[in-house]
Amino acid sequence: MPKVLIVYDSRTGNTEKMAVAISEGVKDVGIDADVKYVENANLDDLVAADAIVLGSPTYFGNMSAKMKAFIDGTVKIYPHKLENKIGSAFTASGGVTDGSETALFSLIQAMLMHRMVIVGYQTGAHVVGRHAGSYGAVSIGKPDDDCLAGCRGFGKRIAAFVQRLH
Repeated sequence: MPKVLIVYDSRTGNTEKMAVAISEGVKDVGIDADVKYVENANLDDLVAADAIVLGSPTYFGNMSAKMKAFIDGTVKIYPHKLENKIGSAFTASGGVTDGSETALFSLIQAMLMHRMVIVGYQTGAHVVGRHAGSYGAVSIGKPDDDCLAGCRGFGKRIAAFVQRLH
């Protein structure tokens, strides 16, 4: 059965809530979803997944140090073990201008280095609000019900691309 792996870091619980909502959307489509806190994920998890979704709080316009350390460890499976897998990203930040887009780009850049195919968040994205952007799902502060519904939709979008592979 195809599987989506969602690896996240979360200090306040905001990105964790988003990770769970994305997994619910994936499961709604009938695809298996595995949600792992970054410290509990490993390289074998990445290799076994059909799609990898990375989530991190926004720290100074970048991913968290824990997520960066995890990604740095993927050099052991670079360049071909993640090639052509689907990749997506999400983040939570404290404010609209706190660097959520650049944080998403930092996650996406790592996936592109592994030659992954990126699925962005476009359907239902709000220009201003708690879940905006074409690059990935974003929450400004604590994710509200609209944001979590958007994350579930993002999960469905990711799962639809996984289905195309199988």
